[in-house]
Amino acid sequence: MAEQPRTVGGASRPHPRITGAATLWDLVERRAAASPDVPMLLDPDDRVFTFRQIRDWAERVAAGYHALGIGAGTRVTWQLPTRIESVVVSLALARLGAVQNPVIPFYREKEVGFCLRQTRAEVFLTPGTWRGFDFGAMGAALAAEMAEPPRVMAAYDTLPDGAPAALPPAPVDGGDVRWLYYTSGTTSDPKGVRHTDGTLLAGGEALAAALAMTPSDVGSMAFPYAHIAGPNYLNTVLMTGFPAVVVEFFDPATAIPVYRRLGVTMVGGSTAFYLAFLAEQRKQPGERIIPSLRIVSGGGAPKPPELFREVREELGAVLCHGYGMTEVPQICQGAPTDTEDQLTHSEGAPAPGLDVRIVRADGSLAAPGEEGEVRLRGPIVFRGYTDPALNAEAFDADGFYRTGDLGMLRPDGHLALTGRLKDIIIRKGENISAREIEDLLFTHPAVADVAVIGLPDPERGERVCAVVERAAGEADLELDGMVAHLRAAGLMLQKIPEQLEVVDALPRNDTLRKVLKYRLRETYAGAAWGPGV
Repeated sequence: MAEQPRTVGGASRPHPRITGAATLWDLVERRAAASPDVPMLLDPDDRVFTFRQIRDWAERVAAGYHALGIGAGTRVTWQLPTRIESVVVSLALARLGAVQNPVIPFYREKEVGFCLRQTRAEVFLTPGTWRGFDFGAMGAALAAEMAEPPRVMAAYDTLPDGAPAALPPAPVDGGDVRWLYYTSGTTSDPKGVRHTDGTLLAGGEALAAALAMTPSDVGSMAFPYAHIAGPNYLNTVLMTGFPAVVVEFFDPATAIPVYRRLGVTMVGGSTAFYLAFLAEQRKQPGERIIPSLRIVSGGGAPKPPELFREVREELGAVLCHGYGMTEVPQICQGAPTDTEDQLTHSEGAPAPGLDVRIVRADGSLAAPGEEGEVRLRGPIVFRGYTDPALNAEAFDADGFYRTGDLGMLRPDGHLALTGRLKDIIIRKGENISAREIEDLLFTHPAVADVAVIGLPDPERGERVCAVVERAAGEADLELDGMVAHLRAAGLMLQKIPEQLEVVDALPRNDTLRKVLKYRLRETYAGAAWGPGV
């Protein structure tokens, strides 16, 4: 007998869409009142917590943290995996009005140390040892090097507990900057992105409106909760009132049976996730791997147009791709009600309230259907960088954020991306700075010069390729040596190039001898690569 999906949605109890919440905690309170006994978060261990239970748990944890000296304005960096406890920690800190700096668990000493120093973190929450890496030891070592070290505390299975009656009033101003997210850009150091409850709520509201989920749906969160997509999706859950399955580490072979058992109706993350689901489906053609699935959604990386058809025909779902970034969590989003052409050839309609300009190189506005730089202004846009020196270049004279992305507004109002101005690589939804990797590789004795580029890749969106100019008198750098060198420098694993090419000389122009990266992309985009090639 076929396995039957477990029903966890709220089909028999329609719940109102919540809009206009002043703060994240206000949204939590309003949803707990509207849907107290409806499941909110589930996990592979069959744990189920309702909206009221999550609210109550977060209040107790907030009281526990308050007793430890954490309160309004306390700067807390947390580096936690995607699990129910991590959501509770972030909600508890939101209840206190702390300033949160979520850090993706893949980051290591170099990036984490930068975040701790620049935010002047007072507390660093870690999962202890997770997936074989001791985050607590890393935090202690980093703290020992700082003049004003943070307290390093574990936050995994055991969270502090206290009496909610002892809590001070919850924050009421959604315009205060209480979220700091870091993203790699065109500079070697990460950029700190300042968000408010209001900007994150606006992003979640845009996603909720586009996807039109209902309480009878069951969502899923397999991407890092510490990513900007984390609060975007959480706010959508709270606004709409549907439950979500939280997966600590995404592995299709183990996640899909859980999704099937719990009746998940929406999955996603990025192009790499779409391909992972398709790969699993192709192992058993003719039998849908998730019979309840109706929407595949995500963003963060280029989407090949043919994926829409493959998802529809093989997974039996509609692919709703979107466009966002750390600075503007929800720019566009495809909707299930969009046409096939819109879902195939655009990133969706712009979020409500977001002003989108397409600007030519000369600064004038592009016509409909004409390519230019995408610039944005509105309630979802971040409140500037932690380094004020970056803001003048980031915003134009009219206050529009310069995305550095190229695109066009179609006649139907949907946005189609066509390329990027910035020299960043988007690998599996994560921005990777070429300059950061180049600076680290340049210190290797076998490297005379180096250029790091992104190349089209069907699985990753883009893969990272390092093109190294040989150093006289040195043996050629090999892939294993490059990986070891970068890991020793503390670079996160996701940034390490998959491809290494060694050349006699990098192509340069005739004036300032600038490396011509476009030539490298042309050379290696279609070339065979991989071990033994």
